[in-house]
Formats: sequence, C-alpha cells, structure tokens
Amino acid sequence: MSRKKAVFFGAGSIGRGFLGQLLTQGGYEIVFVDVDKILVDRLNAARSYPLLLLSDEQETELTVAPVRAVHAQERELVADEIAGADLLGTAVGAHALRFVVPTLAAGLRRRWASNDGAIDVLLCENLIHVDAVVRELLKAEMTTAEERARLGQTVGLVETSIGRMVPVPSADSQRGDPLRVCAEPYAELPVDAAAFRAPLPALPGLVAYSPFHYYVERKLFVHNLGHAVASYLGTLLGYTFVWEATADPWVLGVTRTAMFQAAAALAAEHGVPVHELQDHALDLLRRFANRGLGDTLERVCKDPLRKLAPNDRLIGALTLCRRHRLPSTAIAAGAAAAIVFHVKESGGEAKSLLAEHCGLTPQSPDFERVLSTVVRLSEGKNPLNLRDLT
Repeated sequence: MSRKKAVFFGAGSIGRGFLGQLLTQGGYEIVFVDVDKILVDRLNAARSYPLLLLSDEQETELTVAPVRAVHAQERELVADEIAGADLLGTAVGAHALRFVVPTLAAGLRRRWASNDGAIDVLLCENLIHVDAVVRELLKAEMTTAEERARLGQTVGLVETSIGRMVPVPSADSQRGDPLRVCAEPYAELPVDAAAFRAPLPALPGLVAYSPFHYYVERKLFVHNLGHAVASYLGTLLGYTFVWEATADPWVLGVTRTAMFQAAAALAAEHGVPVHELQDHALDLLRRFANRGLGDTLERVCKDPLRKLAPNDRLIGALTLCRRHRLPSTAIAAGAAAAIVFHVKESGGEAKSLLAEHCGLTPQSPDFERVLSTVVRLSEGKNPLNLRDLT
C-alpha cells in the first residue's frame, strides 16, 4: 500500500521534532520545505533522521522516515509537491508566514487545475487566530472571485496546539549527527475539528476538538504561562535550565499558583471542570522538571515583548482573571519578572512598557501591582510570600 504525501513548511524543531514523527507513523511520506539548503541536502541524502525522545527515566531513539526535502526558493518544485499532496502544514514561526503563503497559494492553484478534492493545512504556529491570519494572506494572493471561493470551499486552515517541548539542538544533543533532534516523549496533537475540509487524517495522538478556542487558551494560559513564569523567575535567581528553576521550592510554588489561578479563570470562561485544568497543570510541571531534555531558560525567555503583549500568556491571563474577578497575584509576579528581564536585556522603563506595550493603564489595579513587584524584584527582594498565594 502506497503512502500518502504530506508537504510541510519548516524542518526545524517542531517540524522534525514532532510532526515528522506523527506523520510518518500515520502512514505519510513527508516532504519538508525549508530555507536551510544544507539541511535540505542532508535530508535528501539520508531520506530519514534520528529523533531522540528524552525523559528522566529513559532515552528512546526513533528513525523518522520516509522523508524528502525541497528548498523554499525552488518555488516551482514546491508548487508541484503541493499539487500532489494529501496533507499540508506549517511550522515556520508566525513572523515567517507571510513569506510562505505566496508559494502555498501557487501550489493550491496548480492543484486546482487538476484536482477538485479538499485538502487541509495544519497550522502549527504559536499564534492565536493563526487560521484567520493565513486566510487573509491567502486571499490577498487570489486574483479572482473563483479562486477565493475555492479557497473557502476546499482548503481547511486548521489551528493546532503544539504541546511537545523541543529544546534548541546543541552539539552534545546531536551526538555527531546534525540531523538528530531531541524532544520530550509527549505526543498529543489537539486540532480544530470544525476547520477540516477533508476527512480527519489518521494520525497517532490526534485530538480533534470543537470549539477549539478552549484548547488555544489552555495552551497559552496554562502551558505557556507556566513555562514563562518559571523561566523568568529562574533566570533572576541565576539558574540555567528549566528543571533547575522548577526544582527551586519558591519558583515552583509561584509557578504552580500562577497556573492554578489561570486554570480557575479558564474554567469560568469555558465552563470546564477546574480539576481537569489543575491536573493538566501538575502534569506540565512534571514535564518541566525533565532533566534529560536539558531545556534552557535562555530559550524560553526569548522575545519577552511578545510574551508581554496584551493578549499573550502573561497580561492576557491577568486580564482573564480580572474579567472573572479571580486572584492573579502569582501571574502578576511572572509578568513583573518578564519586565525585569526585558529591561535588563534591552533597556527601557517599566512604567511606560506597562502602559504602552502591555496595555495596562495606570488606573488599572494590575498596573500598580505589577509595577511594585518589578521594583522589589529589581532590588533583589522577595516580593511574594507563598502563604499569600494559596
């Protein structure tokens, strides 16, 4: 029985570290599209790559195959691959989507010339409402009303929630093979069930859910929030790895409380049992403590301004708690730690950052609370007593 073909933009951490495994185990040949010519050539020479799944208990190495690759600048070849594909996907980072979409549109046009069947695009990007963003970008590439109609009717733009943690590769983790990727074993892939135009692909770990916005916010306000709080606080204390930060009782206590505070707000917002979200938070804390993964605080702390945006993990969680009149003391501490990190790295002033970037007005109770915590953290003082966070 011949394999189906999946064309996937992005052969980086999530592409190779997660989607490659799921797609090939689900019976697909995967064709990666990437801007790294050396990586493309290596994948085409090997037609496979090693994936090392790491936990504190064991290491498991898989061979991910069959795999091919096309350089992103070979747009005609990429369009041909899309025309004959059974599934599409992206994991390029939100900032790079606008560079990918013209090639994706060209491939869809070529597909429509000979194929009336529906096809879906798994959007594996850490961006809220990424489906709407890609839809608008694709519409701008469509030159006729007929093309725009076919886009809506035959192309499913499917939001996903990527939970697997994949650290930045290092020479040590690659162990002599530049294609080797290391990741944690977690392999669940929640997807927006309502967005598919073709039948659901039979992928291991696929969790189809609707309405999907709950899963998007669960990832952002529990997983991403907890990761950020632990990492920014851990960095202030001089730790290097995520597992070191979560081994610190104070960091662990603040992080767990922040995740539980966000869980309570999510339960109120979406009408789900709070204990399910708390259990999810505790499982994440266990995964954060994975020493074998070697995930660094430097990786998680990157791009603090994005993480401090009004609708992102820190300020967005504060706003959600405020909406439901629920405590958010520990979340505010995490936001303050991110601000201290940014000011130390890039300069600036906390008060203007809160007002102009985070969208918190000086009249907001959260403004003064975060600002006072910034001051205490900057002075090296402990701004929170764990007894006050329970």
